[in-house]
Amino acid sequence: MFDKLDFIVGKYDELSQKVSDPEIINNQPVWQKYVKEMGEMEPIVKKYTEYKKAKTEMADAKEMLEMGDEEIRELAKMEIGELEEKIGNLEEDLKVLLLPKDPNDDKNVILEIRAGAGGDEAALFGSDLLRMYSRYAERKGWKTELMEINETGLGGIKEAVMLIKGKGAYSRLKYESGAHRVQRVPETESSGRVHTSAATVAVLPEVDDVEIDLNPNDVRVDVYRASGNGGQCVNTTDSAVRLTHEPTGLVVTCQDEKSQIKNKDKAFKVLKARLYDLKMQEQNDEISAQRKSQVGSGDRSERIRTYNFPQGRVSEHRTGVTIYKLDYFLDGDLDEIIDGLITSDQAEKMKNF
Repeated sequence: MFDKLDFIVGKYDELSQKVSDPEIINNQPVWQKYVKEMGEMEPIVKKYTEYKKAKTEMADAKEMLEMGDEEIRELAKMEIGELEEKIGNLEEDLKVLLLPKDPNDDKNVILEIRAGAGGDEAALFGSDLLRMYSRYAERKGWKTELMEINETGLGGIKEAVMLIKGKGAYSRLKYESGAHRVQRVPETESSGRVHTSAATVAVLPEVDDVEIDLNPNDVRVDVYRASGNGGQCVNTTDSAVRLTHEPTGLVVTCQDEKSQIKNKDKAFKVLKARLYDLKMQEQNDEISAQRKSQVGSGDRSERIRTYNFPQGRVSEHRTGVTIYKLDYFLDGDLDEIIDGLITSDQAEKMKNF
């Protein structure tokens, strides 16, 4: 580990000199590339500098322990105890910083919600989830853009697709993929019985054109007249777009915008994200043993969480954590659960460090 840390510090120092070189400064693309690399290394370099300082202080404290003065020895013993704990914590922090980074972590997110078993109640729960993630994005200062929504008459949604733009959006939301279960008494239930229904969430990283090879000849584009609420252009122009990817059978529709061009652009973004996700799923199947050992496998059928309204609780099944503040959670206060998932994921990866 320390050989790797020394290498990173050496590379960081080398880049520091390069970004000060007038020739490099004048070559903006190269300069920006070096600055970005330094930015990625900086947390590790700072933490390692702190670690080495603590080790030096430990050596000094041990020297003090050899002195004859009783008072100085007592002070040295106290300092050594504090430094041992500090050094241990710094070593753990460094291990976490050195864990392989998910290349998608800094990307925007395409989040898809689909009502599952439970009819109208599942669709209403899907609507709750859409609001929950919208509020969470708002708390994080991320921007959201609704790309597609299929609503029911009672205010629920059969499915919705939302683009979430913001630094680190995928790094936190990727753990939300899976089946979400709700237990509550539906408004239409006269006997007061608790019903169980579900919705599935898929979190896909938004991908660049260079990351997915999409042949336009493989995509059938159909345009049709939009339906539902959408202004004067609805039902008067063929603005809605349906894309069918022939090789995989994937279908994407978009009718959120009045412009056919904008709808087509949005639909292609979603299609590329789904194709990328399909590609990643195929790769992950090849390393399924490793994937099973990690928190949040992303399996769409995996039941990850239960929202129990009568008891006001949220139960996270992957970590075994239960919190009793359902209202706050549905209002976008997700960090406690997500932080726990990140910690568990890191702990699993640390076993193989």
